[in-house]
Amino acid sequence: MKRIPRWLALILVVVMLGVPSVVRADVAPPGQPPGSNPGPETEDTQVRMVAETVVMDVLGNTPSGSLGRARVTADFTMRNLGTSAESMGVRFPISSNNGFGKFPEIKDLQIFVDNKSVSTRRILEADPMWSSDPVPWSEFNVNFPLNVDVNIRVTYILEGMGEYPYVAFFYLFHTGAGWQGTIGSADLIVRLPYEANTYNVIFNEQIGWSSTTPGGVIDEREVRWHFEEFEPEQSNDFQLSLVMPSAWQKVLDEQANIQKNPNDGEAWGRLGKVYKEIQLYRRGFRTDDGGIELYQLAIEAYEKAITLKPDDALWHAGFADLLAVHSYYENFGSTDASPDTFDTLRAMQEINRALELAPNDPKVKEIAETIYYLFMDAVEQTDNGYVFHWLTATPISASPTLVPVESTSTPQATTPPLATETTVPTKEATSTSTPLTAKNPICGSVLFIPLALVVFLSRKRRH
Repeated sequence: MKRIPRWLALILVVVMLGVPSVVRADVAPPGQPPGSNPGPETEDTQVRMVAETVVMDVLGNTPSGSLGRARVTADFTMRNLGTSAESMGVRFPISSNNGFGKFPEIKDLQIFVDNKSVSTRRILEADPMWSSDPVPWSEFNVNFPLNVDVNIRVTYILEGMGEYPYVAFFYLFHTGAGWQGTIGSADLIVRLPYEANTYNVIFNEQIGWSSTTPGGVIDEREVRWHFEEFEPEQSNDFQLSLVMPSAWQKVLDEQANIQKNPNDGEAWGRLGKVYKEIQLYRRGFRTDDGGIELYQLAIEAYEKAITLKPDDALWHAGFADLLAVHSYYENFGSTDASPDTFDTLRAMQEINRALELAPNDPKVKEIAETIYYLFMDAVEQTDNGYVFHWLTATPISASPTLVPVESTSTPQATTPPLATETTVPTKEATSTSTPLTAKNPICGSVLFIPLALVVFLSRKRRH
């Protein structure tokens, strides 16, 4: 028998109980320079930013090596409220430290003043994200006549940062703090290449390196924020957390396959797999409204797959992986939750069935070993395989009825994947006196867990 020594099991339990129950990414991925407001070369100015409109067009197709891209078009209406004309250099940051000592720059920068393209010069100023070592900025000359609106347009390609299947985009309002007074009004519009919903836009959740700024309203392919009369402070900088377009496109592709052939068990399995991918973090799972519903949708898809293909070991194993990992983190560190939850028992039933069908399949064996490490009190590893003690003690019945989760403050999804119709908010976002405070990017909790478990849970899930 290959039973883990009692002393080692005790150490693992002590270590794991000291870790928070909800775990995100353990380290922030390399950053990218954010979108930003332009600023004056001197704060002693009477020019005010009367209005701004920023549109982030998230691109559906990105080159190899890119986690996600958006084409940004930012329009600013500036007005000189002083007693004489002003002429100055206006500055725009184009780089920032990515957290690993490198300084990537935004791409394809173009600047227009009153619809005319202007030339720029390269200068060095403080890092807009970290206020540390100087980084490159672009500067251009602008004349501001008295009481005349001057329109500035800035366009560029913004790289996202993240880790599959999530990407984040940032926009800095605070770089425009040097203008006179407050920003009169600001509209920030995110436009996706497909319908926006609470599955592909992550609200009310810190994913480890970003947390979507509150107040956004879904309107078909767009999510809109509107602010009025606010100070552009760093705490009000904009953050956006998304499922990567490449990952969401997999959902759309499999939905289309199932619409053509509802009895395609492989398509149902692939759909369950991609739902699983965009519901789980590397260590943990999404607890926002959209994430909770995705978990239910993943269960439904896997159930359909194993009904249509009952002898396919890999879909049984993939289903077990979903249930086991979710159950493990749902009860992680809890002293009240019973370990023998329905999901845990169902996971053991599914992996047991997968082992019966394909005992030598590498992926089935990998998932079985993961479940063994997750639930060592319930699973025994022997020379002949695994013994699932909880299965012999508790019979497993059919899946419980899945109850739709009611949304709270998050906008409803406009088109739930292969689900029922939902009411879509169509009104614009409510104006506020200041932007709702967004959390600054964080590196997330550093998780110290057994090395073997880290390896298993970090592997790419294929089923």
